[in-house]
Amino acid sequence: MTSKVEYLGQLRTKSEHIRSGESIITDAPTDNNGKGEAFSPTDMVANSLATCMITIMGIRAAKKDLSIEGSTAEVIKTMASDPRRISKIEVYFEMKGNVSDEVDRKVLEKAAMTCPVIFSLHPDVEKEVSFNWGEI
Repeated sequence: MTSKVEYLGQLRTKSEHIRSGESIITDAPTDNNGKGEAFSPTDMVANSLATCMITIMGIRAAKKDLSIEGSTAEVIKTMASDPRRISKIEVYFEMKGNVSDEVDRKVLEKAAMTCPVIFSLHPDVEKEVSFNWGEI
């Protein structure tokens, strides 16, 4: 078992990761009758894309003795209606670390685009991803 989800009432859930015991609270968003005091389930999907991508990049970087520590991602989720669904996820990476070689950067970017979450999203979900390597 991966996780256990408990409905707490008032459109709030608590998900417990079985192996670690860590938990996450979700709320329905305010535009869907919720309090919006925590990630919504669709926020978690969008956030999962960014966390998966940066994790895969970290794995690839470590194999090349590189570091992307301190890198961040900003995530923007756009919803559509009829049916209500995620229509677009934008992920903007601000890369940090010691990756100065252009070839290494492209390898890491390609790795990010092969994360399991990106392949798990419906093809109709538009994905816009950018990488800013700044002055590494």
